[in-house]
Amino acid sequence: MTVETRRAFHAHLDEVRASVARLTSSVIEEIPRATNVLLDGDLEGAEYVIRADDEIDARAIGLEERAYQLIALQAPVATDLRSLVAVAKIVGDVERSADLCVNICKAARRIYRHPLDPKLRGIIAKMGEQAQILYEAALESYVDHDEAKAAALDDMDSTLDSLQREMIRAIVECSAEGNLELETAVQLAMVARFYERIGDHAVNMGERVRYVISGWLPEHKGATRYRSSGDDTDELPAFDQPES
Repeated sequence: MTVETRRAFHAHLDEVRASVARLTSSVIEEIPRATNVLLDGDLEGAEYVIRADDEIDARAIGLEERAYQLIALQAPVATDLRSLVAVAKIVGDVERSADLCVNICKAARRIYRHPLDPKLRGIIAKMGEQAQILYEAALESYVDHDEAKAAALDDMDSTLDSLQREMIRAIVECSAEGNLELETAVQLAMVARFYERIGDHAVNMGERVRYVISGWLPEHKGATRYRSSGDDTDELPAFDQPES
């Protein structure tokens, strides 16, 4: 690249990164909104979140296409290439998190006017708060290029995992006491899973940040076991990591 071309490329890259941050911020706003829809039985709020998802989908697709265009037209290397690859991955995680907020709202509509035990309401509120905290930390790590904060997300996610298990136990207890109908119990168990998955997507975002900064890739235990078994006959040759 010439100096002028490189300057223009980095301007485009900064624009894409800013758009990713704005998209992520939109989803962060959806998490407490979906939680309130569920706790308040807010059908109007549920409709708002569900309708807003089309815009998030369109923005995510546009960003992914823009990242691929820059890769194809500018042939970036090292950190710049990793940044664009990460954009394509991150927008997928963010878009799916928005879908999970929609799923929470759809569950709220299915259990509309079914009373929730105070214990369940408390856990739902905590799960919503923790999912939001995780996503805010993921966004901060992305904007600030903070590898330490990105790495900490996995440990932070353990709190949300514990809340999911607590939610399932509470659902079983309430059902055994006759305070929870079967259909409502099933929907709430799914809601707990939706929050847990939102946390997983935030962790994924942190992993993409670490990849951009250092080229680090997460360990895939299943793939490692498969390769060590000797059955991996189609393994590709390894390449040296490019310098940052």
